[in-house]
Amino acid sequence: MATGTSTSSPGSWWQTLLALLVVLAVGLAVFVGLPYVFLGSTGYMPFISMKQAWETPVDRAAGEYGNGAWVAGDTVVRSRYDAVTGFDAGSGKERWEYLPPRRAEICTVSSRADDSVALIVYSEKDKDCVNVAAIDLTDGRELWRTVTAQPAAVATGGGLAVVEEGTKAVRVFDLRSGAARWKAAVPKGCTPDTATAAKKQVLAVLTCGDELKLAAFDPADGAARWTVPLDERQGMPAGAYAGFASADPIVLRVMNGQEGSTLSFTADGRPQGRIERVGDYGTIKDVAVAGGRLFAVATYQGSQSTLDQIVAFDLASGDELWREDGGGGGTTPGAFHAEGDRVMYTVNSRKYGDRLMVFDAATGDEEEDREFREEPVEADDLLTYKDLVIAVRSGVGVRPFTAYERW
Repeated sequence: MATGTSTSSPGSWWQTLLALLVVLAVGLAVFVGLPYVFLGSTGYMPFISMKQAWETPVDRAAGEYGNGAWVAGDTVVRSRYDAVTGFDAGSGKERWEYLPPRRAEICTVSSRADDSVALIVYSEKDKDCVNVAAIDLTDGRELWRTVTAQPAAVATGGGLAVVEEGTKAVRVFDLRSGAARWKAAVPKGCTPDTATAAKKQVLAVLTCGDELKLAAFDPADGAARWTVPLDERQGMPAGAYAGFASADPIVLRVMNGQEGSTLSFTADGRPQGRIERVGDYGTIKDVAVAGGRLFAVATYQGSQSTLDQIVAFDLASGDELWREDGGGGGTTPGAFHAEGDRVMYTVNSRKYGDRLMVFDAATGDEEEDREFREEPVEADDLLTYKDLVIAVRSGVGVRPFTAYERW
C-alpha cells in the first residue's frame, strides 16, 4: 500500500494568512473602536484628550474693567479692578500680588506686555483714571509711575511705554525706567484716538476733522514720519472705532456702525489688503495676527444653526489662504489664539462636550481635535506655557486661570 504526505497548495496559505489578517484587523478595530465610542467625548480617551493640570481659586468679586492676562517667563499674570496677581505657570501657585496705592481701582491695562512689563491705569477714589504705573510681571515690582493730564489709554512695544492722554497728546516713556522720551507732534487739526508701538515706529490713529487717519512717528525723538487716510477710497468717518490688532505688521480692526473691516498697511503707510467678509456671508468676529498672516473666526448664520470657521488671510493682498470648520451645529465659539505656527480654538457644546482644535498656521491642516475632561471650559482667551494650554476668564464666580495638559 502506498502512503504519502499531502501538501497544501500555495493558494491555501495565502487564504489562511488573509483570514488571520482579517481577524486581527477586526479585533483591532473592536479594541480601538469600542473605547472610542464610549470614551471619545469624555476626555478619558488616550492621545485625544485634555485634562486639568492646575487651576486658580474662584474670584468672589470682580469688575468689568481692569482685566488683562499675560505670560512672562514662567509666570502667568492676571489683572482685575483691584489687583495684579502672578502665578507659577507650571503649578498655579500664587507668587506675588500688586495692589494699587490707596485702594485705587484699575481702569485699564496694556493688552501686550513687552519685555515682561505691563502698564496699568488706575484712579484714586472719586477721581479720573490719570495714574499710570509700569509693573514687572516676573516679580510684581512697580518700576515707575506717572500722572497724566487726562484719562489715559496705554500700550507697550519696542521697549517703549505709550500713553495716550485723551485729546491732548501721545507721550512716550522708556518702558523700564520711566524716563520721558518725547511728546508726539500730532498734525495740526488732529487729535489722537489710540496709539501703539513697535521696534521701528510708534503708531497712532488720529481724528482729523471728520475723518480718521493713521500716523507714524520716529521712536527715538517723535518726529512725524507719515500720515495717511485710514480708508483712502471712501474715508473713514470720525465716529468709527479703530483699534490695533498688530503694530508690526500694521493691522487695524475698524468698526463703522454694524460694518467691520480689517485693514493692513506697509511699514511706510501704503494700504494693503482689506478684509471685510469671508466668502459671501461669513461675518468676522475675532482676529489675530501671527507669522505675517491674519487669522479670523468667521460666523455663518443659517436658518437652523450657526457655523463657525477658522480662516487665514494674506495681509498683503487680503486673499483667503485657507478655511476650516471650527464647530458645527449645536456648538458655540470659545477662545481663539494664534501663535507661532499654530492656531488654537476652543469649541463649547453642552451636548457633545468642549473641544480644543489646533490647526497648522501655514496650511490649515487639523493637527489636533481633543476633548476636555473637565467642563465647561468657557474661556475668554488662551495662553500657552510649554505644553500647557491655559484658559483665561474674568468675572464673578469664575476661576481666572485653568491650565490643561494633553493626555
